[in-house]
Amino acid sequence: MDLDDDICYCYHVSLRKLINYSRRERPGRPSQMTGCLGAGTGCGWCIPFLLKIAEDPDHFSLNGMTPEEYAEKRAVYRTTGQPKNTFESTEDEG
Repeated sequence: MDLDDDICYCYHVSLRKLINYSRRERPGRPSQMTGCLGAGTGCGWCIPFLLKIAEDPDHFSLNGMTPEEYAEKRAVYRTTGQPKNTFESTEDEG
């Protein structure tokens, strides 16, 4: 994916915005990534990616996933009725 491709489809937040936000703000808790235009507060699909960006914005990678593959995986997530990803469930672990 390119830096200008959306990670948060609900609020159209690009990878570039999220990386720059994380570098600038250095969120102490991953849930603070929602401060970047509301990312992660919609369907929840992007939360695992936001966590990785917050952890290490300089080395974040989608391992060669194309925008089309990303969109397809999100569509599956939204239609299969899986429990919604949340920041709380992942912050309590570890």
